[in-house]
Amino acid sequence: MTTGVRRRMGVEERRQQLIGVALELFSQRSPDDVSIDEIAAAAGISRPLVYHYFPGKLSLYEAALKRAADDLAGRFVEPQEGPLGARLLRVMRRFFDFVDEHGPGFAALMRGGPAVGSSATNALIDSVRQAAYEQILSHLGITDPPARLELVVRSWISLAESTALIWLDGRRIPRGELEVQLVHDFAALAAVSAAYDEEMGALMRVMLRDEPADGPFAELVGRLISLAS
Repeated sequence: MTTGVRRRMGVEERRQQLIGVALELFSQRSPDDVSIDEIAAAAGISRPLVYHYFPGKLSLYEAALKRAADDLAGRFVEPQEGPLGARLLRVMRRFFDFVDEHGPGFAALMRGGPAVGSSATNALIDSVRQAAYEQILSHLGITDPPARLELVVRSWISLAESTALIWLDGRRIPRGELEVQLVHDFAALAAVSAAYDEEMGALMRVMLRDEPADGPFAELVGRLISLAS
């Protein structure tokens, strides 16, 4: 019979462990409901030792949020291959994977949590939105977007956030349907803007040019036609 010996962690290794433990707990419940004592117990250390690495729960929350923000921003990275509609659908699936895995923490971040309102938290949230925005522009092949396109993309990102929050409150709509609906929403926002602006019209034609008959954009067109018939 052998006796296990607890390995002593270095400073950075311990910090990363605490961030991981906190993120796991914040993913299960709102950060407001998670205590430092719970984090310490889950990490297998004492409460004072947590404070040795982080001044308080706010700083630990911000560190966990930074890791989550990097993860979420990475969900929008997609190879620029194949039809745009299919690419956006893959992005939405990964986005909802994150929302599913980090539900309470995601809701607390967007609706209000212990770190909301701090400059660090606001900067992290903005960095995720900006990363998503830049990724969408890259798929459109545009580096200097016109005002109407910027409005479309940023509005769509906000819509994805609010849709995810509503879905978390009871999950009354099948997740897969919302993923497809959000891709349709992007096409619809772009189409409405194209009706008012020739530059957006040209971009819309490029978006639709390589879309297959069984792609999400084509599916939206079919659904709209069936409504009018």
